[in-house]
Amino acid sequence: MSGRRVESVSVAARDAPRLIARLAAALAGDGPVLNPVLPGTPPPGLVGPVPDEADDPSAVVITTSGSTGTPRHVVLQASALLASASATHDRLGGPGQWLLALPLHHVAGVQVLVRSLVGRTGPALAASGTTTSGFDPVAFAEATEAMHGPRRYTALVPTQLIRLLQAGGAPLRALARLDAVLIGGAALPAALRAEAAGAGVRVVSTYGMTETCGGCVYDGRPLDGVQVGVDGDGQLLLGGPVVARGYLGAGDGHEATDPDRAFDTDAAGVRWFRTDDLGALDGGTVRVLGRADDALLTGGVTVSPRAVEDAVLTLPAVAETVVVGIPDPHWGQQVVAAVVPRAGTTAPTLEEVRAVVAARIEPAAAPRRLLVLSALPLVGPGKPDRRAVAALAAQGSAPDAAGDVGIAEAAG
Repeated sequence: MSGRRVESVSVAARDAPRLIARLAAALAGDGPVLNPVLPGTPPPGLVGPVPDEADDPSAVVITTSGSTGTPRHVVLQASALLASASATHDRLGGPGQWLLALPLHHVAGVQVLVRSLVGRTGPALAASGTTTSGFDPVAFAEATEAMHGPRRYTALVPTQLIRLLQAGGAPLRALARLDAVLIGGAALPAALRAEAAGAGVRVVSTYGMTETCGGCVYDGRPLDGVQVGVDGDGQLLLGGPVVARGYLGAGDGHEATDPDRAFDTDAAGVRWFRTDDLGALDGGTVRVLGRADDALLTGGVTVSPRAVEDAVLTLPAVAETVVVGIPDPHWGQQVVAAVVPRAGTTAPTLEEVRAVVAARIEPAAAPRRLLVLSALPLVGPGKPDRRAVAALAAQGSAPDAAGDVGIAEAAG
């Protein structure tokens, strides 16, 4: 095994043509391993060497958002990135042109470029700024109009899908003309999927993470070559050619590390990654039940935030929601729901939220506090920032980045 240096590269959407050429070289093992970073942020200072293997160079180091802990530097080898791109095209019906609407310093944005290389098409660019906070439905529509070829695709996070559906008009027509719209980064609520389908949008829900080159389970079915298992603790295991080489350690040597023993290779040579998510397999279909460390203990009852979120989203006035827990001297943890109302609607009351959760799950799971937000705080490419929501709930009342927070609390 040899090693190559890593180079941090500041990239915005407009830099895609420059990055795609350098990415092609990195996939071939020429030049440095690329570490794309958000413009204006200090690079992590990675200097290498990044481990290589014969005929399978390391190509990219993605620094994760750290939404659930310390950021990790994930080493993605050429074979994994290319296997993921090819399996995606096989599932969707063939290569096509991709529209870049996600940040290039996250794996979903990088994969748009890898798929463009595999399909030998240049990516279309939705805007000069592709973070969810700068997402422009009109610019998205304009970029889609300029796409060519027999098949056209994009990848979005749920928040972007909501904005396009709410925009209607040209943005929604452009979205519906695409052959497939991958949705990842966060769970896709059933109600949102149904709304998109009703508008003629061909949505594909994806599940995966940086350590698996992004989504590797589409609509509950693993991509070709991907294996899924569940360990004795109920946590999902993902295996196959899309699994990353490992993590890059800290310090001058930057040796590969795996402090949580997340990676393993079995006797058959299959590479596995142990996720932080609970899940189940039903006849070959993967069901993700939520993060293992998100479970809340309130009044002696264990509550799944994912289940509460699914219940809250059945309320017609709710566009988005995230459920968290905050310390409570009486209950242990207090269940808190943050909601973003649908455009043109009035936010539900705490009593309405508690009633639907109690009916669909049980009374103990009903939120005791409701935050009404104009937008969910996000981290990474579009994940709800649960720590930020918990901080808002704990401090009682405060403005968020997009507006005011309204808080209601149950008595007793």
